[in-house]
Amino acid sequence: MTQTKYIQGAGGGGSKGGGGNSARTPTEQDDTLQSVQFGNVLDLLSEGEIEGLESGNKSIFLDNTPIENADGTNNFEGFTVVPRVGTQGQAHIPGPFNAVERETGVGVTVAKDTPVTRTITDTDVDRVRVTLTIPQLQRIEDDGDIEGHSVSIKIQVQYNSGGFTDVISDTISGKSSSRYQRDYLIDLTGSHPVDVRLVRVSEDETSSNRGSDSFRASTTIFGSFTEIIDEKFSYPNAALVGLRFDSRQFNNIPSRKYLIRGIKIGVPTNAKVDKSETERLVVSTGATETISGGIPGRITYSGIWDGQLSSDPGAPGGTVWTNDPAWCLYDLLTSERYGAGVPESSLDKYDFFAISQYCNELVDDGKGGQEPRFSLNLLINSRDEVYNVIQQMTAIFRGISYYGAGTLQLLQDKPADAQYLLGPSNVVEGIFQYQGTSQKARHTVACVAWQSYDTRGDIEYEYVEDHDAVAKYGIIKKDIKAIGCYSQGQAHRIGKWTLLSEQELTETCSFSVAIESGIILRPGTVVDIADPTKSGVRRSGRVKSATTTQVTTDSSVDLTAELATNNPKLSVLLPTGLVEQRDVSTDGITITGGTAVINVDSAFSEAPPAGSVFLFQNDTVQSQQFRVVSVVESGDGVYGVNCIAFNSSIYDAVERDIALTNRDITNLDNAPSAPDNLTGTEFLYEEGQTVHTGFNLGWQHDRIDLNEFRVKYRLGDNNFTEVTTTTADLTIRNLKAGVLEVEVRAASYAGKLSKPATGKFTLLGKTAPPGDVQNLSIETISANSARLRWDLSTDLDVRVGGKVIIRHSSLTDGSGTWPNSVDFVDALPGNSTEAVVPLVEGEVLAKFEDDTGNRSANATSVLVDFPDTLGRLLVQNRREDQDSTPFQGTKTDCFYSSTFDALLIDGDADFDSIADVDAVTDIDALGNIKSSAEYAFANTLDLGNVFSLDLTRHLVTQAFFPNNTIDQRQANIDTWNDFDGPDADAVSAKLYMRKTDDDPSGSPTYSSWQQFIGGTFVARAFQFKAELTSNDVSQNIKVDELGYLATLQRRQENSNGATASGTSTKAVTFDKAFFTGTASLGGANAYLPSVGVTVQNLGAGERVNISSVSATGFSLDVLDSSGNNVDRNFTYSAVGYGKKQ
Repeated sequence: MTQTKYIQGAGGGGSKGGGGNSARTPTEQDDTLQSVQFGNVLDLLSEGEIEGLESGNKSIFLDNTPIENADGTNNFEGFTVVPRVGTQGQAHIPGPFNAVERETGVGVTVAKDTPVTRTITDTDVDRVRVTLTIPQLQRIEDDGDIEGHSVSIKIQVQYNSGGFTDVISDTISGKSSSRYQRDYLIDLTGSHPVDVRLVRVSEDETSSNRGSDSFRASTTIFGSFTEIIDEKFSYPNAALVGLRFDSRQFNNIPSRKYLIRGIKIGVPTNAKVDKSETERLVVSTGATETISGGIPGRITYSGIWDGQLSSDPGAPGGTVWTNDPAWCLYDLLTSERYGAGVPESSLDKYDFFAISQYCNELVDDGKGGQEPRFSLNLLINSRDEVYNVIQQMTAIFRGISYYGAGTLQLLQDKPADAQYLLGPSNVVEGIFQYQGTSQKARHTVACVAWQSYDTRGDIEYEYVEDHDAVAKYGIIKKDIKAIGCYSQGQAHRIGKWTLLSEQELTETCSFSVAIESGIILRPGTVVDIADPTKSGVRRSGRVKSATTTQVTTDSSVDLTAELATNNPKLSVLLPTGLVEQRDVSTDGITITGGTAVINVDSAFSEAPPAGSVFLFQNDTVQSQQFRVVSVVESGDGVYGVNCIAFNSSIYDAVERDIALTNRDITNLDNAPSAPDNLTGTEFLYEEGQTVHTGFNLGWQHDRIDLNEFRVKYRLGDNNFTEVTTTTADLTIRNLKAGVLEVEVRAASYAGKLSKPATGKFTLLGKTAPPGDVQNLSIETISANSARLRWDLSTDLDVRVGGKVIIRHSSLTDGSGTWPNSVDFVDALPGNSTEAVVPLVEGEVLAKFEDDTGNRSANATSVLVDFPDTLGRLLVQNRREDQDSTPFQGTKTDCFYSSTFDALLIDGDADFDSIADVDAVTDIDALGNIKSSAEYAFANTLDLGNVFSLDLTRHLVTQAFFPNNTIDQRQANIDTWNDFDGPDADAVSAKLYMRKTDDDPSGSPTYSSWQQFIGGTFVARAFQFKAELTSNDVSQNIKVDELGYLATLQRRQENSNGATASGTSTKAVTFDKAFFTGTASLGGANAYLPSVGVTVQNLGAGERVNISSVSATGFSLDVLDSSGNNVDRNFTYSAVGYGKKQ
C-alpha cells in the first residue's frame, strides 16, 4: 500500500505571510549502511613441511603492503589469515575456503505477524547462510529531514520438527537510501530436516503506527538462503594460506606475496641452525641456545659428524629449515615426492658436508657486516629436467656435478692444494697445448640480477666493473642471473668472480695421459704441471728409488745442488694416489752418477714407489696450476684431459680485495745486465697552453735478455714516476727547476729486473722575468667601454701559460704607479693582445706575468682623461674621504689612519705585544696584515623611483710595505737595489654595488653584490662597499680617495601624434616619468622637465596655457579671447633627465 503524505510549509512571501524569507531547507543524513562482500583466497605456498611465515602477518603483503606493520598495527580491516605449514596430518582450513555452496532465492517480504520459513532436507549441509534484504531504511520527518531508522529481526531454527529456537537476534540501525543486504551464518547442529525461519520483531510500517509527523521505511525481505557443505580438505604436505578480506578495500583481488621460511629438510646431526639473531637450534637435542649476531638459516657444526642426517629414521632432531645450498640440493635430489628420487646410496654425504662447511663460512657482506659465503633462497615453481635443476643449484655455490662410477659426483670450486702431478714423464709425448682468449673479448663489466627483500623479491641489479680493464678496453658487459640470491654482497662477489676469472684465469691446457692417470684425474681436480717447454728447465720426472726422507730421481738434468735455495719443495705421488709435498733440506740436493738425490726436512707418510712421478720447485721456477675440466677416454687406454688455469689467490681477491699473486713459472726471464753511462740534456718546450722544462735522458746496454727498460724519476722530494721504454733513451717532460733523480733498470720478458743505474741532474728551469708591455693604447667603443691594445709578448712562457695583468689608478695627472693602482679586469691569457675594459678616467697600467709568476720589471701605462660631460645631470658625486670625518661607514678589519689620512687594512698584533708604544704610528696596522677587509658606505643612494643610472667608481690607492722604512733597514746601503724599496703589488681594492627596486626605508630586497668600475644600472636605490685584499702579510693598501659619480642622461619625449585638448583642462601623462630630484638629491622638483606645445589651427585671440608640470606630466588649456576652453589638436615635446622604469 502506498500512502501519500503532504508536507505543509510556513507562510509564503508578501506582507501577509510574515516571514516568508525564513523558510527552512530540509536536510538528508548520509547513508551509514553498506552491503559488504568478502573475498576468499586459498594460496598454495610450497610443498610441505615448511618452517612457516617469516614474521606472521608482517610477512603477508597485499598489493605490496604488509597486513601488519612492524609496530603491530594493521594496514587492513576485516581480514582473516589461516596458515598451514604442510604437514601430513594438518587440519583442514575451516570456513569458506573448502566449502561447496548452493544458493536458493526467496524474495518474500517478512511481516511482524507473517514470518517466512524455508526447509533444508539435504543431510550433507553443514551450515546455512541467510541473506536479509532491506530496500530502504530511513524515515522522513515532518520538516522534510531524512534520517536513519532501525528494524529488529530474529532467525529461528527447528530440527526435525522439534520446535523453533532463536539462534540470531539482531537490530539493524542506520540509514540506507538504497538496497541493503546482511548475511547471517548459522551452523547446523541437529538432525534433518531443518526449518529456518526469519521473523520480524519490529512493528510493520503501516498507516496506523507511522504517526502524523513522519514517513518510515523498513521493509524486510527474506532474500535468499545458501546451503554450505564443508569438504574439509586438509591438503596434506602442502603449505597453504587461507585469506579472507573485506572487498571494500580493493578494486580487484589484490596481489599477494608471502615471505616464508621454506621446506624443512634433514641436516647433519652435529649441525646448529641459526633461527634468528639471538637464537640457534641445536639439531641433535632440539633445544634452543642463546647467541649473538646470528644469521637466520646459517648452519654451524660442532664435534665429529656420525654421517646421519636429522631426517633419517631414528635420528635426533627431525627436519629443520635452512638456506644452506648444499643440503637443500641434497634434499631435492633424494626426495621421492617433489624431488628427483635419487637413491641416497648413490650420493656421497661427505661431499655435501664439505661444501656446506665452505658455504657457511662468514665473509664480508660489503656493508660493514658479515654473511655466509653462499646462501640459497629459491622458489622452484615449474617443471624442468633434473640435469638443468642440478646445474642451476650447483652454480649457486660454484660447484660442478657429473655422473661417474654409477654415482653423482659433486665438486666445488674452492681453495685446494694440488691433487696430482703432471710432467713429460706421464703425459703422452710430453706435449702440453695451451690456448687463451682474446683480451678484448673478455668482459669488463658484470651486471648481476638478484632479488631483494626490500622490494619483496623484485629484481635488483648489482653493477661490478674491473676498473683497469674498462680503462683499457672499454665497457664489455656480461649479464648474470644470480639464481636464488637475495644478498647484494653475494651478487657482488658473483660479478667480481666472473670478471676476475675472465681476466686472469682464461688460459686452457690440454694433453693426453695413459690409463694410470686417466682413471685418477676427475673434473675439478687441481694439478701441478711442470712443462719444460714453458718453464725453460726440467723439474719433473720419475722416481728411481725412495725412502720416506730421500728421493733418487731418474735423471739429474737441470737439477743442481744450487737449487736447494729460495724455498725449495719436493712433491711426490704416493701409492694411495695422493700428492704429498715436503720442504727440501738445506744443501739437500746431491748429483750422483746422472741422478739427483733429494733429501726432505720431514718424512713422507710413506715412501713413494719407484716409477712414480716427482716434481721439484722453488721460488725461482714454480709449477703451473690448472683445474681439470673434462676427462674423455679416446681409446687404446688414452684419455684426453682439458684444464683451465687455477690461482688459489683469486678467493681472497674476491672476498677480501687482496690483489692476485701470480706464480713464477719460468726461468726464460733471467735478469739482464744493468744499464750504464747515464747522460742527459735539459730543454724547454711548448705543449698545449703551457711551457715546460724537459730533459732528454740516455744510457747504454748490451740488450741481452732484454724486453724493456723501466725508468723511475723524481724532481726534488716528490714521489717517483715510473715509465717503460724499449729504446735506450727517454724524453721526460713537465719538469721544473730543481734536482732530477733518475733510476734505470733493464727488464726481461718475464719482468726480471737488473740492478739499477742511477744519476742526478740539476735543472735550471725558467728564471728570467718577462719583458715590458709594448705599444699600449686605448680606443673608445661606447659610452661605457673601450678597447685596450698592446703588442704580443715575445716571451714563450708568457704566451703559453702566462698572463697579462691590467690595473687602474683613478689619478689623471700621470702619477699612476703599479703600487697605487688596483686590479682593473681579471688577468688575461698571456697570448692576448687586446681587451675590452670599462671606459673610466684615470691611468691604465699593464705588465706581463710568465707561468711561474715572474712579472715585467716596469709597468706600461696609458692615460684616460675625459672633457666635462654635457647634457647629463650630476645626481651625486659621493666621496667617503671628503666627509668632515673621513670614512664614516662600517669598517670590517680596516680602519681610518689619521697619520696617512687613508683607509688601511688591520694588522693582527695584540696590544700587549707592543714594546714601545710611543714609536707606534698606527696600532691597528701592527703585526701581519690581514688578508681581506671591507668598508660599507655610510649612506644609501635613493632615486625615489626606479631609473636607469650611470655610475662610475672613484678609487685612488697606494700599496706599500708598512714596516719597510729606512730606519729599519740594517743591510749595507750599497747593497740596496732600490732606495725606495720594492714595489708592493700583492694588494688590491674593488668597489661593489648592490641595488633594489624597493623603497630602502622599508623592507627592501637587494640584489647580490656585484663589482663595478663604470656602467649603467637600473634600480631605485643603491648601496656601496669596498673590499680590500692583501696576498702578502707584509703589504698593506692605503685608500686615499673612495667614492662614485652618479649621473642621469638627458632625455626628450615627444607625443605620439596629435591629441585633442578638449573643452576643459587637458591632463597629459608622460610615457615614462622623468627624474625631478629628491629631498636629498638636489631638492624635490629641482629638475622639472621643459615642455613645449604646438597647437594646430589656433584661432585669433586664442592662447595656450601650460601648468602643473611634474615628473609624470603636465596640464594644458587652449583658451579663446574670453578665457573659455576651446578644443584644438596639439603635439608636445618634453626634455628632462632620466627615465622611470
